[in-house]
Amino acid sequence: METILRYFPELTDTQKDQLSALYDLYADWNQKINVISRKDIENLYEHHVLHSLSIAKAIHFRPGTKILDFGTGGGFPGIPLAILFPECEFKLIDGTGKKIRVASEVAQAIGLKNCHPVHLRGEEEKGMYDFVVSRAVMPLPDLMKIVKKNISRKDQINPLPNGVIVLKGGDVQAEIQPFKRIAEVLDINMWFKEEWFKGKHIIYVPI
Repeated sequence: METILRYFPELTDTQKDQLSALYDLYADWNQKINVISRKDIENLYEHHVLHSLSIAKAIHFRPGTKILDFGTGGGFPGIPLAILFPECEFKLIDGTGKKIRVASEVAQAIGLKNCHPVHLRGEEEKGMYDFVVSRAVMPLPDLMKIVKKNISRKDQINPLPNGVIVLKGGDVQAEIQPFKRIAEVLDINMWFKEEWFKGKHIIYVPI
């Protein structure tokens, strides 16, 4: 949590309490349903929470923004972002029911009212959103084919045009090739100085 507070010093007491509660909740659920590598649970705040929150360094979602977290797993990046942006609406979907159960239970335990985890495959999602966020679920071209239908082109209320924001690691040049004229690649280690973030990126593709 100290790392989170260093990069996000303006958190409210409610946000601090919600973030502080995540470790025990995920550690407990992870013993029943493996949503985070058992070797990695000790690194929850750096590798999962802070990684999710890097999106907030790229864009500060304005109140009323609707965001779809595609392939959320146990709730990343959706739950940390929903904590940080309580006036935005988040729908978290995943095709694996037991992972969505974890996300639902965690969101409920911390009183997260703006976060709605649903057991659903991306192809079945019919809603319209300002942004789709995702964390290393599938290659970007495959993701874009599925979620383009879900991004609104009408209401533009944020500093960036509506689009797709994904968290990726390693060499992303091949993935962004179809979108190279419009895609923006941001290196997370320009904000977060921990060694783990070297080679981690945010890819933004406007729609």
